Amino acid sequence: MQRKQHSYKRCFLLYNKNVNAPTFLHQMEQQEIIARIKNFMVEDFEVDADAITPDANLKETLDLDSLDYIDLVVVIEQNFGFKVKPEDFQQMVTIKDFYDYVSNRLQAANA
Repeated sequence: MQRKQHSYKRCFLLYNKNVNAPTFLHQMEQQEIIARIKNFMVEDFEVDADAITPDANLKETLDLDSLDYIDLVVVIEQNFGFKVKPEDFQQMVTIKDFYDYVSNRLQAANA
């Protein structure tokens, strides 16, 4: 299976004239975080939407190699506005762990 070429020029940040992007992103609800993650998993990593469940194994579901992790770091930064260290993925086993990681990072940045 051949993966799509990633377009790093794409940015899924929502724009609102009255709210600056970083503040808005840090106030995201869990459902919005999950929706964004599912969207880029399907669009950028060609994951079957039905395979994206909270208990699914992150590495197996995404079928990531080391270069894909770098792509994932870039996509997370584009979507959520923070940098991820590749070693942070070592702590994530399930997709729920991934959701929680993003949520916690956004909350910490808002504190």
